[in-house]
Amino acid sequence: MAGDPVRTALASSDSLRFPANQTLARQFDQSGGKVVRQSTGHLIFYRPDGRRFLATDPAGHPLHECEWSVDPRGRTVLVRARLWLDWGRWVGLKPGGLVNETRLNLATKPGWQRLKAEDLRHMAAQAMRVPIEEVRFFYGDEDLVIDAHGQATIRHRKDAFYVLEDGTFESARFMSCMGAMHWEQIDFLPVVELFKSLLPGTGSAAFELIRGLYDDQNVGQPSSRPLRYRGIPTYPSEAAFRLFSSFFTPQADAGGDPVALFMDPSRSHRVTWLPAPAPPLRYFDETHRLCVTVQGAVLLKVTCADDPAGLSYVNPKGRRMVAWNRSAVIVDGHLHLSDRDDKKDVPLSQELARVTSSPVVPPPSSVDWRSVFVSAVPAVQPAEVFGAVLLYPQDETAVGELAAQPFVADYLQDLAEQDREIGQILMRAERILIDNGDAVISTCVPFDRPREVVAHISHPPFAYKQAQQIWTVCAELQRWEWLQRTRFMLPSATSQGESYDLVYVWIPYAEFEQGNALAARVRALAQGIKAGGNAFIVGPARMGDELSRAGLQRCWEEAVERLPTFAMHKTILPKAKLRSGVTLFHVRRG
Repeated sequence: MAGDPVRTALASSDSLRFPANQTLARQFDQSGGKVVRQSTGHLIFYRPDGRRFLATDPAGHPLHECEWSVDPRGRTVLVRARLWLDWGRWVGLKPGGLVNETRLNLATKPGWQRLKAEDLRHMAAQAMRVPIEEVRFFYGDEDLVIDAHGQATIRHRKDAFYVLEDGTFESARFMSCMGAMHWEQIDFLPVVELFKSLLPGTGSAAFELIRGLYDDQNVGQPSSRPLRYRGIPTYPSEAAFRLFSSFFTPQADAGGDPVALFMDPSRSHRVTWLPAPAPPLRYFDETHRLCVTVQGAVLLKVTCADDPAGLSYVNPKGRRMVAWNRSAVIVDGHLHLSDRDDKKDVPLSQELARVTSSPVVPPPSSVDWRSVFVSAVPAVQPAEVFGAVLLYPQDETAVGELAAQPFVADYLQDLAEQDREIGQILMRAERILIDNGDAVISTCVPFDRPREVVAHISHPPFAYKQAQQIWTVCAELQRWEWLQRTRFMLPSATSQGESYDLVYVWIPYAEFEQGNALAARVRALAQGIKAGGNAFIVGPARMGDELSRAGLQRCWEEAVERLPTFAMHKTILPKAKLRSGVTLFHVRRG
């Protein structure tokens, strides 16, 4: 990106998409706007009122854009934000973008006319078993309304993340949500829900924004405002702790262990977070289509937008093994990127001359994650692999075919822990087939001993992610022989005549109404189950008769919409719906 980075950033139609910001950019010098070049070279652009509307790297490549407006109370509030990901995709953030409403009939309660918002808070705190202070924190009076007829409306507001297909909110697809932040005065760290639906890099980009606004708000203050992890409820995890710790420094009360304290949901709020002295910083290289992330003077990772693996390269410092054998080291002013035998050499820009990395790369694992693919690794587009996450509509639109698969796979894994018979079926299986379950292959694999696992795949980008997940588990267990007995096959490579002890099948939605195709698939399926073997099959409700005609014993069946895993999903997205009639069958071959 040649030329003056300030002028380049203000003139870029990709950097600025919000109309008010475009107008401000055209009149920037006359409007009273300000740009601050940080010590690292990064640029922060401010409106005349001192609120940031754009942040870029030193060369003017965008990091995030903010849209501010005045609400009915006269307060200046964050309306929307766009976040640029390492691999070249915009995601959107909309404060209050998801609002779930609960209605209660209080008219039958004696003295309901005297009930106020605070009474509803106490009722909510008791029902959710959380401290009243937490309910007060997240529910304002405008969220708790009782009408003249005793009908109470409780609104739970959340900030929503969106995939922006063309970089604008006109193409927005709901992705995930988190606790509604106080963006004008950041005072807590949020709980993120549906975190597995986040595109890679969304969490870091969101915290880059959070930390940036937090720093703006603490300029001139005698001390930085301590933050706490808050939500109803909280979901502490090691991944959340690592993300928070990149941008903020944890402190435990009474000198305790902040990790142990944070991982306890009942005590995670007792960890205080103060700004880390050197949060992660991103630098984009337009020529080589990559993003370099550093912290202080240390390289963290490198992400290449044109990489079909859909993975970053990481600094191997302190690691006995590098994830997926992808390392990034700096030698004589050059980035050396290694993916087993695939090597890349990229010159570092001048502003990264101070950055260092480990000079030593651990030896690669004995098995590559791509080795599971039979014949050849399917060709994919890099953006398809990076973007291989399951998205769930926030409205009544039916959940997609792939996105519905975890409701079944997770239910069966939970059931195996509760039901001795199901647990024994999974434990005894020597040969497992997973057919058209590209979103949940790794969930269906019991990682307790060597087994032969065959997956018939239909969606290669998602199969890539599943192969990488299986590699990760085998790496943690140091059981590479398990990975060697796993095979992923495209339809053209599948072989007839093989039979299995345990079969998972997801019938394609396209075949639900095709009677002949459905009958043929069921007959072929029956032949693939060993005598005494079991299968869990997802298909249309009317498929039960076809299963019986194929000689399979129907043990039980359940509509997927009635599974507890889907009920849990509806606590986050109450309007969620599945395709009508989708049913889980457990069958056995006699």
